Amino acid sequence: MIVLGIDPGTAITGFGFVQEEQDGTLTVMEYGVIQTAAHLSMPKRLVELYQRIKEIILLHHPEMGAVEKLFFQRNVRTALTVGQARGVALLAMAEMGLQIGEYTPLEVKQAVVGYGGADKNQVQQMVRTILGLKEIPQPDDAADALAVAICHLHSARIRGIYDDNEE
Repeated sequence: MIVLGIDPGTAITGFGFVQEEQDGTLTVMEYGVIQTAAHLSMPKRLVELYQRIKEIILLHHPEMGAVEKLFFQRNVRTALTVGQARGVALLAMAEMGLQIGEYTPLEVKQAVVGYGGADKNQVQQMVRTILGLKEIPQPDDAADALAVAICHLHSARIRGIYDDNEE
């Protein structure tokens, strides 16, 4: 099972592909960021983001995708642009036929660290540990995207257990 995790933003969008092996271990396939140029208009930035997400999906063929939900932003302008990037990411994944999950930062922290109040460094350290990496993935947006993918795999596993019990 391969999952694409997305940490959305119009300037920088983090992405991470995590594969769950037969034995349940998680391995990282690729991670990084998609950056759009600040001089581009917002519609052009969104088109570029959409196209790049579709390209990386075609490259790795994930079955599922997960995006961090917009939880709370003090800056309304930031909230709007992140929301636009989220919408583009959701559209690209839906169009490519991925099953999609959406998670709040609290849900991601609980799934990865076991504590919703975990700080950014704790989440990054657990991402490194869970994926067996020597160093914390950089930049932060990529580490956050990997955390979203891990959260989705844990959530899908739990839903699968419940689905098996319902039959």
